[in-house]
Amino acid sequence: MKKMLIVIALSITVFVMASCGGRDENVLRVGMDLGYPPFETRDNNDEPMGISVDVAYMLGEYLGREVEIVDTDFGSLIPALNSGGIDVIIASMSKTESRMQSIDFSDPYFVFNIISLVNADFANQNGITPDSTKEDLLMLDEIEFVGLSGQVSATIPEEYDKEVTIATNLGTAILGVAQGSSDVLLMSPMPVTNGNRAHPEDTIVVWDVFDPSPIAMGVRQGDDELLSQINAFIATMSEPGGAYEQLHDKWNEHIEGLLERYGFEYFIYED
Repeated sequence: MKKMLIVIALSITVFVMASCGGRDENVLRVGMDLGYPPFETRDNNDEPMGISVDVAYMLGEYLGREVEIVDTDFGSLIPALNSGGIDVIIASMSKTESRMQSIDFSDPYFVFNIISLVNADFANQNGITPDSTKEDLLMLDEIEFVGLSGQVSATIPEEYDKEVTIATNLGTAILGVAQGSSDVLLMSPMPVTNGNRAHPEDTIVVWDVFDPSPIAMGVRQGDDELLSQINAFIATMSEPGGAYEQLHDKWNEHIEGLLERYGFEYFIYED
């Protein structure tokens, strides 16, 4: 009888572990697309690296949980979250109304000012310079934007009833602007300045902010406990010695080298 009870107990244990996928509940699985330096990328040893990676590990330390970075294509992050493949999205994801239909967002912790990568020939023909405004661009009737599906690069031009060509990936979108098949790409500062650096003769950066895009963490709808813990962590980021200060010390010089005009403070969200 005792042996039978042991067998039953072991069977129940195996069933429970199988039902939970055998995963350690103390591990926080963080989804991000490691293709967007310096926020989400990999180091020379192919290990996750970047500002968002640092934020993820800071959050894990705050929660007392180990962190596993799950490299996921940006367009698959929300499905991965809702299917249980990851626990939280920390991926420079803009907090938008459409995404809020599918997931819950934390309070914003960064802001990405959406600026413009513009084809140089198009800019010259239309009197567009780095100090032009978004109104200067929007007043042009013959202008074609390029964007990525589901991202602000596509949704913002649509809000202004402008034509948008959907690119398969960021590299293709940047190349489209450089080659002149598209005129403008709206993105956050890093992809825009990286694109300009890769194609300095064929593109210019227009710095006027098209739209400030609040960046937040995403959790499954109804996961109120984790959401509350994340918001509590975000509230500490601005404290002396907190995450913002630590990230500034580590990344400011690097960001100044990339943006030239701005440093880490350019990304800090303020109400």
